[in-house]
Amino acid sequence: MHSGKIVFSQVMDLLPLRRFRTCVNRYGGDYKVKTFTCQDHFRVLAFAQLSHRESLRDIEICLRAMRPKLYHMGIRSSVSRNNLSNANEVRDWRIYADFAQVLIHHARRLYADEDFGEELADLTLYALDASTIDLCLSLFPWARFRRTKAAIKLHTLIDLRGNIPTFIHISDGKLHDVNVLDILFLEPGAFYVMDRGYLDYERLYRMNQAKAFFVIRAKKNARFRRRCSRLVDKTTGLRCDQTVVLETTKSAESYPEPLRRIVLVDPDTEKRLVFITNNFDLPALTITQLYKARWQVELFFKWIKQHLRIKAFYGTSENAVKTQIWTAISTYVLVAILKKHSQLDHSLYTILQVLSVSLFEKTPIPQLLADWGRNESRSKICNQLSLFE
Repeated sequence: MHSGKIVFSQVMDLLPLRRFRTCVNRYGGDYKVKTFTCQDHFRVLAFAQLSHRESLRDIEICLRAMRPKLYHMGIRSSVSRNNLSNANEVRDWRIYADFAQVLIHHARRLYADEDFGEELADLTLYALDASTIDLCLSLFPWARFRRTKAAIKLHTLIDLRGNIPTFIHISDGKLHDVNVLDILFLEPGAFYVMDRGYLDYERLYRMNQAKAFFVIRAKKNARFRRRCSRLVDKTTGLRCDQTVVLETTKSAESYPEPLRRIVLVDPDTEKRLVFITNNFDLPALTITQLYKARWQVELFFKWIKQHLRIKAFYGTSENAVKTQIWTAISTYVLVAILKKHSQLDHSLYTILQVLSVSLFEKTPIPQLLADWGRNESRSKICNQLSLFE
């Protein structure tokens, strides 16, 4: 048996602890704290995410059952519901938000060489969307959404190289998606792919002025005046590629420059899609493929809601909710970093599921995943019917 570190410690070894301490000191997280430091708090919440713990009691029972191994997990104090609940209430959530950004920056460098094909090799591609998490109004009165309902929104910008979240803003459910464009840092030369819920010509013009490119669907009632057209291959589903200007007075005042309008009939659904962009260089079909890649942000929301704990919360205060969400994001990014560091070919889902049942084992993580692959292939072979024995 391998006599090294347990699997959980191998994962935590990827954490840049010096940067974590910088985040803690920035907000005085460990001021007058003698036991259960911010590092203990983060490790316990990361353990809860990796092992799918459902509640504070669940976390406490599980870790108390493994008390002799807490030291090997890097947790230097005992874990109780009271300690954990108090930390969720009073430890500034910005500590974990800032540290998540540190991990995100590291992950983006690791995935910077992801292959997008020759045409997109030098492009920076982002997808922007939002997802709503429903809450109980009586338990979360600070997140009032409607008269009888509470909710929060995760506004997320995904780097399509590696599907790493680069920008996350947590708001109440009443904030309209398009308002996030006001606080989004725009990167010159980058492409931002958005659904038509973000269609606001004044904000899009600010993106254009910042030298950033956008790809977005037009609304059905949008009116354009054509200036010129380019030839398209209609066998690909394209119907037109035009240079246009906005026709209505208010829209034209908000966006006074020409736009590019591309119409595609989806060959699978036969749905007519109209895209507008401020990029006139890429082929029309490539622009439509960029919009199709926007689906990755939807898959990100689906993934974290299904496989991490961000729908049932360990505390009811705003601080506790944001702390748990940012810890879940850190866990997602940490698994992505582990995949690159260990050069694993498995999906993030497979890695997370194998980790969840192996956190206290002392097997190197690459060997753990290799053994899982061999066991899977062996089981497939054993299920084959032998006809000639």
